[in-house]
Amino acid sequence: MHSPLVEQFKAYFQDLRKSDLSQLEDLYERHIIFKDPIHKIEGLVPLQDYMHNLCTNLTECRFEYLDILEGQDCAYIKWIMHFRHPKLGNRLISLRGMSHIQFQEKIVFHEDVYDMGAMIYEQLPLLGRIIRWLRQRLAN
Repeated sequence: MHSPLVEQFKAYFQDLRKSDLSQLEDLYERHIIFKDPIHKIEGLVPLQDYMHNLCTNLTECRFEYLDILEGQDCAYIKWIMHFRHPKLGNRLISLRGMSHIQFQEKIVFHEDVYDMGAMIYEQLPLLGRIIRWLRQRLAN
């Protein structure tokens, strides 16, 4: 059984488009540090702004949880994010990744790790074909 905070985290991000952004303050400390391959955000209000913009631009965003490794004050949560974005053809894209969270009473640090190439570059028509061709060549 996982800690209540980890379960709350999973439930919140299960379907991000349906999540209430005002509930982020129930999960995250006021001085939260959030990182992903594109951003480093410090503070709850900037994180709320980021999530608002993210939800506005996505037509679907849900997480399928694969595995969790939890310690006393941290957790590593492996997931597949299924999302649709109009600028990426609005087709369903599935991306594997992992969240590392550190917490006390609330989350103080959250880092998402995923393959940026698989998320964006491989979804672009010409560049995607080139990247897939290169991956295939390197695998052989």
